[in-house]
Amino acid sequence: MKKILILFCFASFLGCATKTYAPFKIGVIADCQYCDCEVKWGRFYKKSPQRLKDAIAELNKDSLAYTIHLGDFIDQKMSSLDSVLPTWKNLKSTSYHVLGNHDFDVGQTNKEKLIEKLNLKNRYYSFIKDDWRFIVLDGNDLSFYGTTTKEKEQQTDSLFNQLKDKNLPYLKKWNGGLSNKQLAWITSELEKATQQNQKVGFYCHFPIYPVSNDNLWNREQFLATIKPYKNVKLFFNGHNHAGAYEFVDNVHYVTFKGMVDTENTSAFAKAKFTKDTVFIKGFEREPSRKLIIQ
Repeated sequence: MKKILILFCFASFLGCATKTYAPFKIGVIADCQYCDCEVKWGRFYKKSPQRLKDAIAELNKDSLAYTIHLGDFIDQKMSSLDSVLPTWKNLKSTSYHVLGNHDFDVGQTNKEKLIEKLNLKNRYYSFIKDDWRFIVLDGNDLSFYGTTTKEKEQQTDSLFNQLKDKNLPYLKKWNGGLSNKQLAWITSELEKATQQNQKVGFYCHFPIYPVSNDNLWNREQFLATIKPYKNVKLFFNGHNHAGAYEFVDNVHYVTFKGMVDTENTSAFAKAKFTKDTVFIKGFEREPSRKLIIQ
């Protein structure tokens, strides 16, 4: 009996010792922002449907774990969805959406319909892939664009008024913030990730770094929330169409360039997750990056 037990333990050890990490790839697009609109701020809105079609053709060449759009899928009208949502549904991979400020520029009565059409059961949510927990934030939770209830409107006014004397460059009405309820939920997600030995990646429309006029209103609250958790490794966002990157406290903050910008070029990416590195392969204007996970 002892010999059998020893052999079983040795086999188990050998199995653990030879276990390999299976890399996975994802697709990333930011700010498709289609509407039937004339060019403004260097945004070529009418070109977005073709750019999205071309990007998805490229993404579909790979076996992707999922594809995520980082907010501002459309602009101005609900009917804008009719020109890009069928294309999005041609993705072979699982797909996810982050809510952006311009997504809500569709009239008050259409905001809930938009969320439903994007197939979102919740405005913020998480999902797991291998040893990663990905947390999708709703930066419009408190905002002048994205609120759908009187309670959230009151909370938005309260947060904005609390911060307005601090001379923050990003306290603009086109940005937004996280409610206390969402911050508490983030903490619960981080606790689960810690207990399950998972690395954490965040997706949001609004950036945390670098500090500019595009950040999440209560970024300081968010940073205080994640500070105790050393398993937070990534924060991917859109909103600042020029793109950006900072590495702060062992977290990679990547702002992806807007697909809608410039007359003749697009922007999107694939990201390959390996055991200790994320390789971002950028297409067209999006730069490629190598992110070491420490």
